Amino acid sequence: MLHLPDPPRTNTLATLEESYELCRQVTAKYSKTFYWGSALMPLAKRRAIWAIYVWCRRTDELVDGPMAKLTTPETLDDWERRLEQLFGGHALDDSDVALVDTIGRYNLDIQPFRDMIAGQRMDLYRSRYQTYEELELYCYRVAGTVGLMTTPVLGVASEPARAPWDGFLQMQTSPDRNPDDPTERAIALGIANQLTNILRDVGEDRHRGRIYLPLEDLERFRYTEQDLMNGVVDDRWRALMQFQIQRARTIFDSAAKGIRLLHPDARWPVWAALMLYSRILHSIERNGYDVFNKRAYVPTTGKVRCLPVALMRSQVL
Repeated sequence: MLHLPDPPRTNTLATLEESYELCRQVTAKYSKTFYWGSALMPLAKRRAIWAIYVWCRRTDELVDGPMAKLTTPETLDDWERRLEQLFGGHALDDSDVALVDTIGRYNLDIQPFRDMIAGQRMDLYRSRYQTYEELELYCYRVAGTVGLMTTPVLGVASEPARAPWDGFLQMQTSPDRNPDDPTERAIALGIANQLTNILRDVGEDRHRGRIYLPLEDLERFRYTEQDLMNGVVDDRWRALMQFQIQRARTIFDSAAKGIRLLHPDARWPVWAALMLYSRILHSIERNGYDVFNKRAYVPTTGKVRCLPVALMRSQVL
């Protein structure tokens, strides 16, 4: 069993500024796409996003990090008790100082954090998903929750942005139709991001004995688990990946419809983050769907080219 280290004495914890700087460094090192998006936010929101990211990364590391083999359900029980202390205002180590401040500043809800831990529990006992509905629950827990965690930080607009053609589109729908729920769209973005991660990391996950692609989809394209473990790239695999990529893009499109509901200063960074992450799908396609031998990523030049387009979309969509 992996025992979480005892927290340091209170008087040895980092200052608030030091803690946020630590979170910035971790985010910049381990999630360049997330960091690029956050860099477009006002400083206060940017720092809160870093604090949330670091907690999420530490949670993920419990089941995917170098000590993951020692993690047990009791380890995650301990982690959840530590979470409760954070929401009680008690920082336990240096990076927690920033998160405790963020929790209070933005009145965060503990439930998405609990749900993420539940997602890590799934990784302890599941290595296969028979249906997409089963996988979707996993994706919600480990990534859709990030949308719920960050929405209070990003802020919701008092008056959603409207494109010039919105008036016409409204005529095509019921006047009693409820407006979009920004939290649903935030969850959709997290799920789309996680599906993209799954497609990018198929090769790495097989070495851990995990197959996240729904087994019903493998069967549909007559591609076997053994084919995947052997890294077979053929017409069956390419058709399967095309199907998965289209599913992820559909969810990205759904998520994009909620960006106009966010506070104006959050729309550009969220558009940038969505575009940067969805570009990974383009990279998979350019690599001939060979995720076993080629790492799909967005080069720096591609990231830079996304920014003005994201800015334009944030202003007119």
